[in-house]
Amino acid sequence: MRKRRKQGEGRVHLRKDGRWEGRYVIGYDAKGLPKTKNVLAKSKSECLEKLKQLRESCKMGKEEHGIGKEPLTFGAWLDYWYQNHSRPGLRITTQKNYENGIYRHLIPALGQISLDKLTTGELQQYYTDLKDHGRLLRAELYGEGLSNRTVRGIHAICQAALERAEGEGLIFGNPALGCKLPPKKGREQNTLTQEEIQRFLIQAREEGCYELFLLALSTGMRRGEILALQWDDLNPRTGALQIAKQLQRIGGRLVLTEPKTRAAIRTVILPRPVLKVLEDYRRRMEFPSRWMFPSPVKEDAPLDPASVRKRLKRVLERAQCDRARFHDLRHTFATMALEHGMDVKTLSTIIGHVSSSTTLDIYTHITDEMRTSAALKIDREIGRAANTGMEEATIQEAVPKRTPSFQPYKGKRRKPGTGCISQINDHLWEGRYSPVWPDRVNRPRNIYAHDRETCEQRLAELIAQTKAEIAAEKARRTRDRHPA
Repeated sequence: MRKRRKQGEGRVHLRKDGRWEGRYVIGYDAKGLPKTKNVLAKSKSECLEKLKQLRESCKMGKEEHGIGKEPLTFGAWLDYWYQNHSRPGLRITTQKNYENGIYRHLIPALGQISLDKLTTGELQQYYTDLKDHGRLLRAELYGEGLSNRTVRGIHAICQAALERAEGEGLIFGNPALGCKLPPKKGREQNTLTQEEIQRFLIQAREEGCYELFLLALSTGMRRGEILALQWDDLNPRTGALQIAKQLQRIGGRLVLTEPKTRAAIRTVILPRPVLKVLEDYRRRMEFPSRWMFPSPVKEDAPLDPASVRKRLKRVLERAQCDRARFHDLRHTFATMALEHGMDVKTLSTIIGHVSSSTTLDIYTHITDEMRTSAALKIDREIGRAANTGMEEATIQEAVPKRTPSFQPYKGKRRKPGTGCISQINDHLWEGRYSPVWPDRVNRPRNIYAHDRETCEQRLAELIAQTKAEIAAEKARRTRDRHPA
C-alpha cells in the first residue's frame, strides 16, 4: 500500500512524460479552490527535495510578513503591502491618495484586527461609517460623511491588499469581495450654452486671458495639459499641437509630469481661426518665453493653476454665467462636438480618453439626446407626408431668441501694459508707463496733458514708441549674442 503523505507537506506524482511533479498549496481563491505551486524533477528523490525547498521558502515568506509567534494585523500588512508592492508602481499624485486612505482612515480604524480574522461584515460596517461621518477635514463645509467616490477608492485599496495577502497564502478568501459599495456617481456637468460662451469669451478678452480659455473650449484639453504647453509643441504651419505633458502641484511645487494614460499623449489639429489667434498672441507677448502661457511674476515658469482657477471664477461672474469648473469647459467642448455630429470614436481620441466606452459613459445624456433628435427627424419626415403641420412649430421652438449684445465689465484697474493715468490738479493729468526692459530694469516714462482724453492719446503714443524701442533693443541683443 502506498504511504500517504502528511497534510501540509504537498504531494508528488509521476507524469506521463516520465518526470516527477510536486505540488504545494499556497492559498485559496474566492471560491475556496486551492492555489498551488509546482516543481519538476527527473527522479522522485530529487522532486521531494525540491518540494521541501519550495515549502520552506513559502514559510519563510510568511515569516517575513510577520507570521510567526504573533498574528499579523491588518494594519501591519497594509503598510508592508503598500511600501513593497504598491507604492513603487504608482504615480506621485496617486501615492498621496493611497497614503491618505491607508494611514489616515484604514489603519486607525481597522489596523488592530488580525489579518486572518477580518470579515466582510466589519468592512461593510466601516464603509457605512465612512459615508455617515468619515470626513476628517472641513466637515463644516462639506458635511461629516465622505463622498461615494472616496469610499469606493478606499475599498479598492482594501481589495487589492487583501488579494495580495490571499495570493501569498496569508488568508483563505478575500473578505472585501462580498462588500456592497455606494453607487458610482459622476460629477454634475455644468456646460455653457452658446450665448454663455459668447459672453464668456468677450469678458475673457477684456480680462487678458482670452487665448487660454479659447484653447480650452476649442480642444477640450485639461487645465494641466494647457499650462504645460510650450511653443515648440505647436507646428504653426500645420496647426498640429502635441500634448505629451501636464502641469501639477505636488508637495507645494509645480511639476511637469507624464499624462496618466498613454491615450492622453496625443496630437490635436487646431482650427485655422484658433491658430491665427495664437500667432497674434505670441507676437504681442511683451517678453518671449518658451511657455505658451508664462507666469507674469516668475521668470521662465508656467502660469500657476491656482491663478487660472481665480481668473475663471472672475470671468464667469462678470460674464453673468453660472459657476463652473475649468473641467466643465472640457465638457462643453465634448457636448458641442457630439451635438454637431462628431462620432464618439473621434471625440475619444481628441480629448484623450482610453476608450470610446469611457466617453460614452460620461456623455450618455448627450448621446441619448442625439438618438431622440434622430427619432424626431424621422418622425417629421413621416409626418410631412401626412401634412401634420407640426414641423414648422418644432423649428420655431428650437430657434433661440436673440438677446441684447453683451458689454464686458470693465474693472477699475487698467489692463496690464496700458499704463496708468492720474489727475494732479484741476488742469493737469499725468500718464505713466513703466515697462521692464530686456536688461530686466524697470524704466518708467511720463507724459502730461490738460485733460484726460488728451492724456490717454499721448499715453498710447508713448507706449507704442516705447514698445518699438524695446523690440529694437531685443533685436540688437540677439544680434550681439549670435553674430552672423
